[in-house]
Amino acid sequence: MNKKIIVALDGNNFSKLIKLAKNLKNEVYAYKIGYEFFFNFGIDGYKKIKKIFPNIFLDLKLHDIPNTVEQGIKAIDKLKPILTTIHISGGDNMHKFSKKKITNHSKILGVSILTSLDSDQTEKYYNEKNVKNLVKKFVKYAKKNGLDGIVCSPLEIKTVRKAVGKKMIIVVPGIRPANYSNKKDDQKRIITPLKAIKMGADYLVIGRPITSAKNPLKEIKEINNSIK
Repeated sequence: MNKKIIVALDGNNFSKLIKLAKNLKNEVYAYKIGYEFFFNFGIDGYKKIKKIFPNIFLDLKLHDIPNTVEQGIKAIDKLKPILTTIHISGGDNMHKFSKKKITNHSKILGVSILTSLDSDQTEKYYNEKNVKNLVKKFVKYAKKNGLDGIVCSPLEIKTVRKAVGKKMIIVVPGIRPANYSNKKDDQKRIITPLKAIKMGADYLVIGRPITSAKNPLKEIKEINNSIK
């Protein structure tokens, strides 16, 4: 089966995360390592996960002046993740500089608009209430500047695919199985795994619905079965 699920290994309990990585490795496309994991466990923790399963999505969302991002990507490249991220809003030169130092075939994804932002927030901070219009504008710049893919909300998958064509990777967070409920969830623009795949997503990032489940392996298997 062609795996589509990227499991987000968030948390500060390293032994639990190692156990999850070992338990789920036959069902995932990759593991996502973000701020919480990386700042708690660093490069040593990263390498331990990578030893368990080689496909790592290192999601640090770089956003700084072009030279600083270029050097950051150079350091990230040594860790050989298959995917890593920068913010599209960092500008044209930041996009172009990020591509200069890639030698280990890592793919650079542009983060469009965070899935925690709704239309009120995008109007407040980007002066654009229509989230899809804002995402469309951002991803066209990412394509023009040579990024490998896009991270976007599931509600913008069709808009993004139309804007960037078939070749760019689309990675989608904000995925929630139909039976998942959590009042503390901070994701605003969410969708089910099957619907996201049908709309054209390449890979789905799922964290808490799997990692906090009573039986994470059973949960991911059910998700995989639902999107075959």
